[in-house]
Amino acid sequence: MEYRLLGRSGFKVPVLTFGTGTFGGKGDFFKAWGDTDAKGAERLVDICLDAGLTMFDSADVYSSGAAEEVLGAAIKGRRNKVLISTKYTFRHGDDPNDVGSSRFAITRATDAALKRLGTDHIDLVQLHAFDAQTPQEEVLSTFDALIRAGKIGYIGVSNFSGWHLMKGLSVSERYGYPRYVAHQAYYSLIGRDYEWELMPLALDQGVGCVVWSPLGWGRLTGKIRRGAPLPETSRLHETADKGPQVEDEYLYQVVDALDAVAKETGKSVPQIALNWLLQRPSVSTVIIGARNEEQLKANLGAVGWNLTPEQIARLDKASTRPLAYPYWHQAQQFKERNPFPV
Repeated sequence: MEYRLLGRSGFKVPVLTFGTGTFGGKGDFFKAWGDTDAKGAERLVDICLDAGLTMFDSADVYSSGAAEEVLGAAIKGRRNKVLISTKYTFRHGDDPNDVGSSRFAITRATDAALKRLGTDHIDLVQLHAFDAQTPQEEVLSTFDALIRAGKIGYIGVSNFSGWHLMKGLSVSERYGYPRYVAHQAYYSLIGRDYEWELMPLALDQGVGCVVWSPLGWGRLTGKIRRGAPLPETSRLHETADKGPQVEDEYLYQVVDALDAVAKETGKSVPQIALNWLLQRPSVSTVIIGARNEEQLKANLGAVGWNLTPEQIARLDKASTRPLAYPYWHQAQQFKERNPFPV
């Protein structure tokens, strides 16, 4: 397993991270993802560690905290062998302060996550979304205190706009607070908006991309093709309207290109989609999920080899979308001094 630095930090993470959204299975939404219990999770953790995948990502809203509890049970007795990342900010209770990134909310959310995970520290904490009602000085001074207390190692964000992230980074620079070194962002062959602004920002500011939903919300599994119905076990039956939207013809165009490369390489469609991401600028780690051992082992096959430049170019061409303003203007009119990452 290859390890990379997480953004502009000295912290190394494996290029694949295991996402625990399939743990717990509480509620209709997360049950559609999976319902792995502690025993099943322990086996998946075993497989990950054997492959050198040591980082596990969760969130307080995954199955109402049950995902963190299951992960904590699965790693019991081997905390020193794993890296834990989790997220909070979304509403998780009825109290007016059970949401957001206030000092009150972050402090309570950190302590609650530590208890569910059965640990005394979390290696990486990410804000699950931007809280426009809490000053960044309050957010980052709170993280500063939690890091000094040894409860958190590094901090990051998720689903931020470019100006959200830059605002936080400027406050860190001004006051000497810890910097965000990770941005957990949606990025896939059928979801390349990340490249327009967030990727150049990440490269300029040293923020590593932690990719979520690298298979396009379950659409790049290799089981969805033109003229064929959704497979019976697809989570898209229950969750398609809750994730990124993709036009059918565009999806089939990308899948056709993936199929062609799959035939050349002998790899699966998901493995190719994951490997493509691992060769993109700013990407530190890609979060993979799995309902069972078979899916996990298949996803682990995305590392240890590389697509050729020609194959990457074909996938790039098939998945390219028209840029929104001002990105099309920047790309077309001032490319000489404002190049896009390649």
